Amino acid sequence: MFERLSRSWQLVKASAAVLRQDHKLLLFPLISTMALLAVLTSFAIPMLGWLALGGSAGRGLSQGSGLLALTAFLFYLSQYFIVFFFNAALVAAAMIRLDGGTPTMADGLRAAAARWLAILGYAALAATVGLALRALAERVGFVARIVTGLLGVGWSLATYLVVPVLVARNMGPLDAVKESADILKRTWGENLMGQAGLGSAFALLQFLVLLLGGALVVTFVVQGSTILTVLSLLLTLGALLLGWLVHGALNGIYAAALYRYAEGSGNTQGFDARVLEQAFIVRA
Repeated sequence: MFERLSRSWQLVKASAAVLRQDHKLLLFPLISTMALLAVLTSFAIPMLGWLALGGSAGRGLSQGSGLLALTAFLFYLSQYFIVFFFNAALVAAAMIRLDGGTPTMADGLRAAAARWLAILGYAALAATVGLALRALAERVGFVARIVTGLLGVGWSLATYLVVPVLVARNMGPLDAVKESADILKRTWGENLMGQAGLGSAFALLQFLVLLLGGALVVTFVVQGSTILTVLSLLLTLGALLLGWLVHGALNGIYAAALYRYAEGSGNTQGFDARVLEQAFIVRA
């Protein structure tokens, strides 16, 4: 257990080294975040207006519920498509870097655009699963909710490498999910520990930033310094955003490296060959 954790941490550090070589990989999660906020606003404003005017008043209950369900699906679909599209662009650029090349943003976006239909299909599948799990959790008891939560975790793990599969191979979303699940079986330890390691490290980092930033804000509020209060608040929000972007970029690089080695793609630029050889022990 400790040995696998150590190997996974070495791979996380190697992912960070790749990001240090190519800072523009941070732009993909940045654009994705901006697009997500734009989509959220475009859905929120009409829905708030509709609710302010009485929602489904004057309509049948089933009509109102149907409209809300359709709106929720379209919202999920839009959000997932944006996330998967820019993740695909990030992974494509990371793969070029891992091959020893020098990717541009256009290279990543071009690769994602070439697979937009498959990405849209996977977004529709993920939106359907997400809504189904959410609806099930709202209608069942406490124990069943725990089971539903575990199903959601299992889905997330099984689909972790769907985006690299879609980028690297010409297959549909269902086949990509099957392929991702198969790779998960073969790289179980590193897959789980790599995700957990990245998530835990950045969760702790964000907590510390919030703690320190909150302490600074409270201190300057007590002192009555408006300028320093605003500056500390802006710095805290900026640090949280930067952490979010770095986490997203590292996650894409790690997924790309994991997929490449699991599929026998040879040397991976920026990753110690001995670390990769020891880390990805393919199970019979």
